[in-house]
Amino acid sequence: MTKGDIIVSLDIGTSKIRAIIGEYNGSTLSIIGVGSADGEGIRKGSIVDIDKTVQSIREAVEHAERMVGIQIESAFIGITGNHITLQPSQGVVAVSSPDREIGDEDIERVLQAARVIAVPPEREIIGIVPKQYIVDGLDEINDPRGMIGVRLEVEGSIVTGSRTVISNLIRCVERAGIRNAGLVLMPLAASSIALSGDEKKLGVVLVDIGAGQTTVSVFENGALVALCVLPIGGDHVTNDIAIGLRTQTEMAEAVKIRYGYAMVAGASHELTFKVPRIGSNVDKEYSQSDLANIIEPRMQEIFHMVRREVERMGYEKEIPSGYVLSGGVACMPAVDKLAEFELNAPVRISVPEHLGVRDSSFVNGVGIIQYAIRNYMRRTHVTNPAQVHRKSGGFMNRVKGWFSEFV
Repeated sequence: MTKGDIIVSLDIGTSKIRAIIGEYNGSTLSIIGVGSADGEGIRKGSIVDIDKTVQSIREAVEHAERMVGIQIESAFIGITGNHITLQPSQGVVAVSSPDREIGDEDIERVLQAARVIAVPPEREIIGIVPKQYIVDGLDEINDPRGMIGVRLEVEGSIVTGSRTVISNLIRCVERAGIRNAGLVLMPLAASSIALSGDEKKLGVVLVDIGAGQTTVSVFENGALVALCVLPIGGDHVTNDIAIGLRTQTEMAEAVKIRYGYAMVAGASHELTFKVPRIGSNVDKEYSQSDLANIIEPRMQEIFHMVRREVERMGYEKEIPSGYVLSGGVACMPAVDKLAEFELNAPVRISVPEHLGVRDSSFVNGVGIIQYAIRNYMRRTHVTNPAQVHRKSGGFMNRVKGWFSEFV
């Protein structure tokens, strides 16, 4: 890639839709534009109203465009949900170059060979997650480029999703005037900035607590090995607050963001706020401690469900690198302390380091961009600076049709 490349990501979540514009100058990524809109038409991560979703995408994109002064033509789209599954697969090819040196073309061919599997008509292949490469019987190779060999194999997992869900997602984006540059599995995107290489190698669980759902991803030996989605998230906390304080959902969300505290033990009795109660003209005063008494039980339930799912996926023993939290709910004070207690493991919260997006809720959006750069750089070599455009379409057109994969 060359200086001035523009990369755009779309993070279509339950509560928020975010369009993030990044600029890559050859060595560092800068976030130059961020646009967001309320996630109208989306429930528990699934599109339930196309028109409302399209309008929300347009609002987010237009907001980002005004910030930077460019027109967004294409974007990488993050995808997740309980319809996503991992299926083991293997591919084998002969090294094509005369000197038997393995190059990008050989990697592409072996990954395509691994994608040739039978899938039901209602499923669609999103990408492949390589676990290891094997060169002439030598296994546990992460990157075989430059090695000499005759036979190249790859073992990994094929990522498939519901054809209906994928089609509706892409249709909403295209109706909003944005072309699909590629689908990126959200846990893979988030892992590119939320997790270190050592964490992924030793074993770590990435927990993305969104508004409508919680995604639990297990990484081991540098690859994504297990994935599940729980139908619970920050909206459940908001609903509990609305019921407990007898106030409107919008007010409950505002109170949660401003005064929320995940543990009763550390909440303040002196910090108070007033909320209008349904059926009454008089505002009632509550303390942060009162609010924490509502929040803590629901957060405990979320972490109990996370722990059960990790055990169900076959990881009953202690996870060496513990848990990493991301998502909007992870921004709440004391969430990491409560998680450490409930999960009985080390816990940290991931926050992007880029200026303007230093918030755990931006992990997915920034991760999509970082993931696209990392994979794109290994496949494309631009030698003519004139090919670089300020408009996002210049970059996107060169990679249209490419589906991201974990390296």
